[in-house]
Amino acid sequence: MRVRAFKFRLLLADTTAPVKPLSRISLGLALASLVVAGAPDHARAQTGAAPRTSKAAVPDPQKLFASAEAALQKGDLALAEKDFRHLLAVNPGIAGAYANLGVISMRRKQWVSALHQLRQAEKLAPQVPGIRLNIGLVYYRQNDFRSALAPFESVLRDDPNSYQARYLLGLCYFFVERYADAADSLQPLWPQASLQMNYLYVLGIAAHKAQRDALEQQSLNRLIEVGQGSAEFHLLMGKAHLNRQEYDQAIVELEAAAKSDSSLPFVHFNLGLAYLHQQQYEQAKQEFERDIAIEPDVAFDYDELASVFASLQDDRATEKNYRQALRLDPNLVSSHFGLAKLLARQQKLPAALAELDQARALDPQNSSILYLRGQVLLRLGRKAAGQAELTAAATILNQQRAQRRGELEGPDVPSPELTKEPQ
Repeated sequence: MRVRAFKFRLLLADTTAPVKPLSRISLGLALASLVVAGAPDHARAQTGAAPRTSKAAVPDPQKLFASAEAALQKGDLALAEKDFRHLLAVNPGIAGAYANLGVISMRRKQWVSALHQLRQAEKLAPQVPGIRLNIGLVYYRQNDFRSALAPFESVLRDDPNSYQARYLLGLCYFFVERYADAADSLQPLWPQASLQMNYLYVLGIAAHKAQRDALEQQSLNRLIEVGQGSAEFHLLMGKAHLNRQEYDQAIVELEAAAKSDSSLPFVHFNLGLAYLHQQQYEQAKQEFERDIAIEPDVAFDYDELASVFASLQDDRATEKNYRQALRLDPNLVSSHFGLAKLLARQQKLPAALAELDQARALDPQNSSILYLRGQVLLRLGRKAAGQAELTAAATILNQQRAQRRGELEGPDVPSPELTKEPQ
């Protein structure tokens, strides 16, 4: 995915548009208070260095910024980073330099570095919504939808007409199961977004979950009208059948999508899920591998492929794919848990416990994680801690059963295709 270079006059951090330059106005404001970095004259005198008599050695900040900007536009991230860092050495108060360094890290998928640089930019320019939008995107692209809420909400408060912030906020509400908020956020985008099937699908599900029947029907009718038998329409219909555990119908729809467009991202992923639920492991394996060939950086593919290999009792391939999933997404709970199960079965109890600790930190109310963690602790001789985990697991499981009693729908399946950012 491409990330647009930050521009103070724009509020969008669009990933599909080419890199745009930072506003010269913002740079000029920063340069107005420029302080040249370097040792004072008396320090140079103490080291024997000659005192400065000319400003010729001081880099021209305007030219330095222009050079960094041009490098970023050309995709030369190394040169752009070098020049932006040089600029900050001259004046550490230039918010745009930090913001663009954040963008560079985003393009490299170096999320910790990106967040650090963008937070620095935010401190220097808290009034600029675009910085907070990129901060939200850093969380969003790591599937940390809960942490992305506050940055997107703040952008929308400053600019209620920001299409991208509103769309992304609606998706985040959807993924953290705040369905009424998701519908409230997404519905105003109908005039601009009602030709996009992903938008209509998410809005329809949110409306259904929030018991807004009229909006659900409006979204469904529009989805049928816009889709008209397209590959993407069959994909979404197959997804709906998957969520209702109607696997035969899901396969029919997804096969139709694949026949129409075999390179459509996630159609093979969802076919793999359908076959996996029907315990057709070889077919599932082939479908996940086909989706990996199309989208090699989707952690869910490796996570589900690991589940297939676990069912086939291929421990080596299981561990390999769980670890690849975690390299791509360290916060993927199912991979931590799946790897922990494998390690526990192999009697590698300390390693299993380490994976369970990470899984529990990410999902503290997951009864399966707590139960397995309790068992591992007991096997390690930590009886009190293990029994406490088993008790907690039983309590949560009983609460979940009571909550699900009377519900007709099964648990939602992974939906990486729905995280597609707004166009």
